Amino acid sequence: MSSSNFKRTITKLGIAVLAINGLIGAGIFALPAGAAELSGNLSPWMFIVCALLMSLVILSFAQLSAGFDKTGGPVLYTQKAFGSHVSFQTTWLLYIGRLTALAANSNALVLYLGFIYPPFNEGFLKIISLVCVLSMLTAINLLGVRKTMLVLKSITMLKILPLILFIAVGFFHLEPEKLILFEPMPFSQMEATLLLLVYAFIGFEGALVPAGESENPTKNIAKALVLTLITTAVLYFCIQAIAVSVLPNLASTEAPIAAAASTMTGDIGAVIITVAAIISIAGNLSTVIFTAPRMTYALAEQGNFPSWFAKVTSEEKIPRNAILFLVIVAGFLAITGSFIWLAIVSSLARLIGYFIAIAALVKLQPELRSKGQWRLPLGLVIPLSALCVCLWLSIQASVNSWLMTALFMIAGSGLYFLGRHKKTETSH
Repeated sequence: MSSSNFKRTITKLGIAVLAINGLIGAGIFALPAGAAELSGNLSPWMFIVCALLMSLVILSFAQLSAGFDKTGGPVLYTQKAFGSHVSFQTTWLLYIGRLTALAANSNALVLYLGFIYPPFNEGFLKIISLVCVLSMLTAINLLGVRKTMLVLKSITMLKILPLILFIAVGFFHLEPEKLILFEPMPFSQMEATLLLLVYAFIGFEGALVPAGESENPTKNIAKALVLTLITTAVLYFCIQAIAVSVLPNLASTEAPIAAAASTMTGDIGAVIITVAAIISIAGNLSTVIFTAPRMTYALAEQGNFPSWFAKVTSEEKIPRNAILFLVIVAGFLAITGSFIWLAIVSSLARLIGYFIAIAALVKLQPELRSKGQWRLPLGLVIPLSALCVCLWLSIQASVNSWLMTALFMIAGSGLYFLGRHKKTETSH
């Protein structure tokens, strides 16, 4: 696939920013209550368990990224290993995961806006709020790669600093006994908790997609993924531990981090965290709008999707059509769905996509090794373990989540065959 339509303007810092915004978005502000409801005081440790499981997946993708320097990420990995149809379904699943995450996190952002002005999260005004949020972030992404990355870098600083401040203040409110004394939990409930918490650790694949616009992607992407996972796991554990310590009713709290900040520092803390949540989620949304359209662009470039998605603007080289399609569909889902339901569908779709992409690594590993790229230790142990993790977590999803994911796959297949049909007509 050619990358001539794009310019290599994303630096090593820019790759890290995409990875951080992919992982740290609405999850840390919306998941603590759900995690506490499922696993109580054990919930901080469940974040660590989930991080360890997901590290196998992320390390596998880091290995894959070392062998490709063009835009597309999983599109390229699976195309090379399994051909066009499998490549399409993998990419489409990961795309649906990001699309539903965009819808879910839009709901979460409007929820936090509601704490500033409650009508923002009610009735018709909620719909207007969702439309305005998505329209504003779309406009930013249409300005160009350099300007979008500048906005994302600024947002990243603004989102990380309040979280660090929250942890610094919360350190003095920790109750260690709550972190070591907890009720035994059935294994089935642990599985349900991990399926929910996976949502906190997905989104990293966004940093892989714009490799054709990144400087030295075969080295920089892998490093950014590993460092971002470690940073995210530490942040999530600390924040959940503080929330468990200061909020006895954490499981029933709508905005748990803001409530915890209010308990520790009063109204000023709640306001700071609420603003930080809005900024953080906005950064995550903007990252999805930046990266996900480049997946459908890559599919269209290969002839596996309607060519309309491969069109870019003449000056800034932006896949405008792909961006508009993503935002319109996500907006509809955001208006009609809830955060938790959309989050689980997002997690399931991506887990299936991760499984197929990691299977591509297993097949391509001898070729990647021959290129002299760095490789994971222990041979195939890490990727095979990652495949088991993806399979195990996927089967925890409900029948309804699987049915919705299947419907998305059927819809995607329709677009795939439409793209292939038009390509055949053009070649003749």
